[in-house]
Amino acid sequence: MLALIAGSGALPDELVDRLPERPLICAMEGFPPDRLAVDRPFPIEQLGSLIADLKARGVSELCMAGAVGRPPIDPSRIDAATMPLVPVLQTAILSGDDGALRAVIGIFEEAGLRVRAAHEIAPDLLPPLGSLTQAAPSEGDLQDAARGAAILRAMSTADIGQACVVLRGQALAIEGVFGTNWMLQSLTQRPDAGGGILFKGPKSDQDHRVDLPTIGPDTVTAAVAAGLSGIVIEKGGVIVLDRETVIAECDRLGLFLQVVGRPA
Repeated sequence: MLALIAGSGALPDELVDRLPERPLICAMEGFPPDRLAVDRPFPIEQLGSLIADLKARGVSELCMAGAVGRPPIDPSRIDAATMPLVPVLQTAILSGDDGALRAVIGIFEEAGLRVRAAHEIAPDLLPPLGSLTQAAPSEGDLQDAARGAAILRAMSTADIGQACVVLRGQALAIEGVFGTNWMLQSLTQRPDAGGGILFKGPKSDQDHRVDLPTIGPDTVTAAVAAGLSGIVIEKGGVIVLDRETVIAECDRLGLFLQVVGRPA
């Protein structure tokens, strides 16, 4: 039996739509999914009790999909089943994004639950290699994509983001804690004539079972508003939400969407 810890955004809905049977929907208190009905809410202070309940229900596999924040831990709410996990949870909350997710995965795996990636359950969430749109990148755009991949590798060492904007080899913006669309919004008043590409991919040593980067129709809208020429994503590392709409909007607005392999 599969349980889904669902956060906000479109990914949990798209994942459930692709499954033959509805999973048990769980959600951390304060970070509910946008549209899915939640079967098992839980506060972070009772994570141990959640794990015990999942196992009692026959859950053997777990998937985490959607955005969640880092809640403060209220010591008065910690139950007996969660008390042994407190040191790990405290370390996770104080770690970077990747370190925090690795710690949480470790907790579930130690309890005997297999953690599966959203794209492992629904492989068509990941697009194929090549151009997905009528417009195609120029040689200069592809060079900027290679530069973007190198910038992301450097960002990975600091665990600070999964996207950047590059024009003629120069980084115009890099993604931080506020996300891709906020980064793109910062470019809407740029003083130059526009152009450049959004490059997005996972961190170099990221565990692909959780927090894989995504793009969706709002990314296309934000990229156009930022004056970009196109979007380049890494094959096997970026989920495209509502792919038909994304491609249709790119074609309508003259944007290219290119899927490239990870550089050696």
